[in-house]
Amino acid sequence: MSIRIYSTLSRALENLTPLTPGQVRMYVCGMTVYDLCHLGHARSMVAFDVVQRWLRHSGFQVTYVRNVTDIDDKIIRRATENGESIRSLTDRMIAALHQDADALGIERPTFEPRATDYVPQMLTLIGQLEDKGLAYRAPSGDVNYAVRKFTGYGKLSGKSLDELHAGERVAVLDGKDDPLDFVLWKSAKADEPQEVKWDSPFGAGRPGWHIECSAMACELLGQSFDIHGGGADLQFPHHENEIAQSEGAHGHPMARIWMHNGFINVDNVKMSKSLNNFFTIREVLKLYAPEVVRFFVVRSHYRSALNFSDVHLDDARASLKRMYTALQAVKPDEVAIDWQNDYAARFKLAMDEDFGTPEAVAVLFDLAAEVNRSQSTQLSGLLKALGGVLGLLQSPPQDFLQAGSDIDEAHIQSLIDARAQAKASKNFAQADQIRQTLSDMGVVLKDSPQGTQWERA
Repeated sequence: MSIRIYSTLSRALENLTPLTPGQVRMYVCGMTVYDLCHLGHARSMVAFDVVQRWLRHSGFQVTYVRNVTDIDDKIIRRATENGESIRSLTDRMIAALHQDADALGIERPTFEPRATDYVPQMLTLIGQLEDKGLAYRAPSGDVNYAVRKFTGYGKLSGKSLDELHAGERVAVLDGKDDPLDFVLWKSAKADEPQEVKWDSPFGAGRPGWHIECSAMACELLGQSFDIHGGGADLQFPHHENEIAQSEGAHGHPMARIWMHNGFINVDNVKMSKSLNNFFTIREVLKLYAPEVVRFFVVRSHYRSALNFSDVHLDDARASLKRMYTALQAVKPDEVAIDWQNDYAARFKLAMDEDFGTPEAVAVLFDLAAEVNRSQSTQLSGLLKALGGVLGLLQSPPQDFLQAGSDIDEAHIQSLIDARAQAKASKNFAQADQIRQTLSDMGVVLKDSPQGTQWERA
């Protein structure tokens, strides 16, 4: 069976047929490095880390590009607020990004281009668009993309130009011919630092955000490549604009498959810095082991929304504990994965169908239960090997189990209070889930008319 991937562009599952047989070229939009990464960033990094891992395990040679946006209005503002240079801020944030990603077991991409290193390529691309009549110079000195001159604009978002225009509330400013037009080159402003100003045929200035990814992807992967990925929030306008730029300049599709991971939500609202409802990776790692956070992300399908809460992280920790307990009880043999084995075959079937990690994780649980029943060191080895495909279960079992043995009494009480609130709201399923989470943590509840007491199992 071939790998099938849901493409946002076609809105259907498509067979992965690389442009070059045996090789997959993949570009994923990375972070704008003005602050520490939050869990939403972790969700995207882990999701595409799993994608590239599975592609490699499936025998493909993978060239994986994840860029860094190191020039942006937010970066300029933050550096100015901090009284530091742009480079100092971005270097510091990139180092922090690497530390967080490494902690979560995220393998480094093949290439991690910084936008500021590819300004010449951006200028070349803008020149090509101007030559084709798709870009024009505004009186302000900006260079804008003429959206209505590109046939097919809106095909990724599924909206027509008229629908997009109806939702546009911004007046035509700075010489734009149409509110939907977007900037390719921003003219230099007198109050901006000199380090964000480049000379160009269009005058001194800096690139717009969208042109950065088009130029870097083309330079490192070619004018057409296999997979383009990123968060669902990038589908429009960022990825729509990338298509307009790249395909407008080159005349053929930019990427064959477009993948978008779902959001992490807090109280069913997207986690974001603009809403101030975000948790940085570092904040969460103070309370939970990195593998717990990774498992929390992996066990949900990459396209689905993922709700963040302590209850869900506690459940992820308890679930990992059950698998590690099996590995500790039955020392795993070092085994190569036999894909003809029933468990491995089921795992592969799940992953080949749009990277179905929830079903793959269910196989791991079934396998852990069989290890406990059969005491088979071969099956224990298979459990560890299949877990490794997802970047899980590679620590010494005793290390993981001992690290999770300390009981945080305040945290336990907060779960007991949450359970009481769930019962009061008649949400008995959630109340039962919290009880099970506490049980998995080694906590036994005793309900009485006077309240709920707990003790260690």
